Amino acid sequence: MLSRIAESLFWIGRYVERADGTARILDVHLERLNHMQDDERRSVAEELLAVMGAKVEDEDFGLNELLRALAYDRQSATSIAGSLGAARENARRARETVSSSLWESLNTTYYGLNQHRKDVVGTYRFCNWVLERTAMVRGLADTTVSHDESWQFLVLGRSLERADMTARMLSTRDVLSGGISWVNMLRSAGAYESFLRTQRVSFNDQHAAEFLLLDRLFPRSIVYALRDADECLETLDPSAQRVGFINDARRIVGQARTFLEFHRTDDLLLELPEHMERVQRAVAQASDAISSKYFNQAADLAWVGEVS
Repeated sequence: MLSRIAESLFWIGRYVERADGTARILDVHLERLNHMQDDERRSVAEELLAVMGAKVEDEDFGLNELLRALAYDRQSATSIAGSLGAARENARRARETVSSSLWESLNTTYYGLNQHRKDVVGTYRFCNWVLERTAMVRGLADTTVSHDESWQFLVLGRSLERADMTARMLSTRDVLSGGISWVNMLRSAGAYESFLRTQRVSFNDQHAAEFLLLDRLFPRSIVYALRDADECLETLDPSAQRVGFINDARRIVGQARTFLEFHRTDDLLLELPEHMERVQRAVAQASDAISSKYFNQAADLAWVGEVS
C-alpha cells in the first residue's frame, strides 16, 4: 500500500489513543490539583507537563495553563484537542481507505470540541466525553475497516501509543504529594473490576503495579500492548530468517516486551520509574524505525534516466 496512506493510518491510531490516555491522566489527577495551594499546584503542574513530554514556556504556569496545554490547545499534538484534530487530518488524507463510519466519527468528534470547551462543560465532563468518543472511534475502526494491512498499521500505532500512555500514567503517580492511590490508578485505566476479578483476595500496591505493567490478558497493560504491536509488525513483515530480525522495530518492541515478562524483582514499585523510562524509550525508537522502513520511501527514490 502507499506509504502516505500507511503513515496516516498509523498516526490515526496513535493520536486517538493519545487523546484517550491524556484524558485518563487528567481525570485521575485533576481533583488533587484543585485542592492544592498555588505554589504546590504550580510545581506539580510543571512536573506533570514534563512527564507528558511538553515544555513549560510561561513563568506563571499553573492549573489553567496545564489544562490548556494538555486538554484544549488545538495547535499542540500533546493536547487532547490537538491530538483529535491531527487524527481527523490524517483520516482526511487517507479518506479513500478509512471507512465512512470512521471518518464521520472522527469528523463529528473534532467539531464537537467547540461544544465541550472548558467554559461550557468543565474539564471533568470534557475528559469523560473524550473517553466515550475515542472508544467509539476504536470500535468503528475494528468493525468497519477490513483487517488487512490498513488496519494493521492503525492497530500498530494504537498499541505503541497505549504502551507509552500507560507508562506515562504510571510515571505520574508520584508527581503529586502523597501520590495517587493504586485504586484510583486502576480506575483511571479502566482496570479496577478486571483487577479485582483476577486477584479475588486482598491485594497490595505491588499487585496493582504488576497488573498494569505485566498482565497478559488486560488490553491496557504495557505487556499486552507491546505484544499487539509485535504481532502487527510480524503480520506486516513476516520473516523467514533462521537467525535474528531484519525489522528493527520488531526487535526493539520484542526486547522491551520480553524484558518485562522475564524480569523478576522483589520490589517492582522501586524499579517502576526505570521500567517506565525504558518502555517510553523503546516506543520512541520503534516509531522511528517504523517511519524509516515504511514511510520515508520517497527519500530513497531517485529518477534514473535511460542509459544511452
